[in-house]
Amino acid sequence: MIILGINAYHGDASAALVVDGQLVAAVEEERFNRVKHWAGLPIQAIRYCLEEAGLQAAQVDHIAISRNPRAHLAGKIAFALSHRPSWKLVRNRLSNAGHISNIPSSLAEALGGEWKAKCHQVEHHHSHLASAFFVSPFDKAACLSLDGFGDFLSSMWASGKGKQLEELGQVTFPHSLGILYTAVTQYLGFPKYGDEYKVMGLASYGEPEYLDEFRKIIELKNGSFALNLKFFLHHSEGVDMTWAGGEPALGRVYSDEFVKKFGPARNYSDEIDPRHRNIACSLQAITEEIYLNLLCQIHALTAEKQVCVAGGVAFNSVANGKIRSHTPFEEVWIQPAAGDAGTALGAAFSVWNSVSNSDRAFVMEHAYWGPEFSTQQVQKTLEKHAEEIRALCGNIQCLQSETDLCRTVATTLADGQIVGWFQGRMEWGPRALGNRSILADPRRAETKDVLNIKIKKREPFRPFCPSILQEHVKEYFENAHPDPFMLSVYSIRPEKRAQVPAVTHVDGTGRLQSVSARCNPRFYRLLKEFGELTGVPILLNTSFNENEPIVCTPEEALQCFLRTQMDCLVLDSWIIRRGRASAPRV
Repeated sequence: MIILGINAYHGDASAALVVDGQLVAAVEEERFNRVKHWAGLPIQAIRYCLEEAGLQAAQVDHIAISRNPRAHLAGKIAFALSHRPSWKLVRNRLSNAGHISNIPSSLAEALGGEWKAKCHQVEHHHSHLASAFFVSPFDKAACLSLDGFGDFLSSMWASGKGKQLEELGQVTFPHSLGILYTAVTQYLGFPKYGDEYKVMGLASYGEPEYLDEFRKIIELKNGSFALNLKFFLHHSEGVDMTWAGGEPALGRVYSDEFVKKFGPARNYSDEIDPRHRNIACSLQAITEEIYLNLLCQIHALTAEKQVCVAGGVAFNSVANGKIRSHTPFEEVWIQPAAGDAGTALGAAFSVWNSVSNSDRAFVMEHAYWGPEFSTQQVQKTLEKHAEEIRALCGNIQCLQSETDLCRTVATTLADGQIVGWFQGRMEWGPRALGNRSILADPRRAETKDVLNIKIKKREPFRPFCPSILQEHVKEYFENAHPDPFMLSVYSIRPEKRAQVPAVTHVDGTGRLQSVSARCNPRFYRLLKEFGELTGVPILLNTSFNENEPIVCTPEEALQCFLRTQMDCLVLDSWIIRRGRASAPRV
């Protein structure tokens, strides 16, 4: 049975392919069209998934779309009658619903072929829950989806058992923890879709001076939460949204009341002052308060030891790192594309578990579900750009021995050079996890500024992540658990912080990625070689990009290397070093 999951006409459009209950491929459309968080119909992602499996359109049995405009219809009607939303808001929703309904015919028009598949519209938050639980190692667990909005809900929680998800509660429009975070992100001068993670990084530099004020903006209520709507616009005037294609855009969410309460909003180019830092810190504090309280309430309902979390708020890695210590849950599962991209995965597995007679048999142990490029394709890229490489680079080595390759790159990193590392299948989700990464020595404090200013070209307060050999996690982190997907923040042990200043955040924490030989043998080998050379089994790891989606192809990796100030690029088995020396051998 072949099931194609699609997240379309929503941020982070994506596709995932499930064949006989096993995930074969999953990827975001932005990796192909190079537009961050692209919203629309993910034609290139769908094409890749089919090609990866060697399938034609006619062989697809089911199409699972992670939206159902007909869901929660009674609530939508009640809201419209009581709040009288603007015609603009209603028109936008109707237009988006029309796009969803037309997906089968749009696929046939864009991709050709004969599409005989049965089409399923899977509710947005059910797709989130399914994306976590149905690929988790748990047979039963409590489940939480915590997001901005989708299909008129911002949150849903459920009990998962075997192939079933039983809904236990929900939070409906217009109340949303995610929309609060978005509103404050905009207010603090970060206007782009998906900028919330910047505020999470900024929060560590402040104090929760405004926490009491935030408790009046979002309140705990009957085991759930509710917004004080006078501080927001999304429920009344409506917010301009662009979902039909291109980079998604969201109009201003916070109201003038928010400005009266906290003072003038920051413009993007304004200096960040203590007030901004303290507002960010207070936002993070109230987010953790609501998030962790909600998890405690869900535990009281389910009495489960395990919890699966999804939705945009599940990317709040600072809060995730506190789940075990601040709630009764003992085990936590969050898959790497926890945001809206992951709903394509969830929709596909939701359909699989509802229509198949087979038991669950898939656990997501790694994130490497995107495109891979052969040695011949890499060599072709190098040949195409031989003159450019000759002008800027000193030499190219091709090391077929994995031992030689990893030992050479480890030495390069230990010498303080910054390395672009391009290997194997691309990661699923927004984190670089050792296949499309920029790597550096974590022992050098100056590395953080070099990366932020000269290569990533981003805000100086943004932290970098430590990738660590899994067996050394407890040696370097307090109360930490292995996390292959880089979705939880833990305190770095005080006695270790001076060893790894480049990956130690201002508050002494780090968002770790644990690396095992089973899930990524080559990256594991590189970390092991670096550890044997330096005594530190950790590398600084950040995404291989420069204000763009993570690189997908060898061409994109080479171009990013050439236009930035990286010292070295490792493409498969080739090592390319910056400098003018001998002509490259390609």
